[in-house]
Amino acid sequence: MQGNEQNKGQNNRPPVDYIERTREQYASLGYPPYAWVSNEDTAPFVPLRKPLGESRIGLIGSGGIYMEGQVAFHYRDDISFRMIPRDVPVRKLRATHFAYDLTHAREDPNVVFPLATLRDLARLSRIGEVGPNAYTFMGGIYSARKVREVLAPALADHIQRDEVDVVILVPV
Repeated sequence: MQGNEQNKGQNNRPPVDYIERTREQYASLGYPPYAWVSNEDTAPFVPLRKPLGESRIGLIGSGGIYMEGQVAFHYRDDISFRMIPRDVPVRKLRATHFAYDLTHAREDPNVVFPLATLRDLARLSRIGEVGPNAYTFMGGIYSARKVREVLAPALADHIQRDEVDVVILVPV
């Protein structure tokens, strides 16, 4: 009964205002006010061309994950990205980021970069396979122009070369 009462109390909490929380976090770090991007264009809906069980799935995450031996992300507005081979052991993944608490990501990188989960789904035949590489960058990039003109096209180019059918985007 006590557990049900605890859960009932949790449902009465107001929703989290993520925009205000983000503003407060950036201010506490001494950064200028966060400028939200407003995209006027919407991407068209594109149905799957084949079932997920036959599809090659790509992964792009903004949680600042990198592989042991790669250079860590190191500054705000870093528009570089890291290519992570699909078979890398989770124990070789690292996390660095200036804008979120890294505790859980460092304990289990899958919370922000679910590569092992995708491999499990492929093993269970829920998806066809994982693309040969996954990609990661450090979110919190202030320049929408640099993302649009440099980072996004570079990632799209790699994803196309990997011949994936579906890309999962994991924001942090």
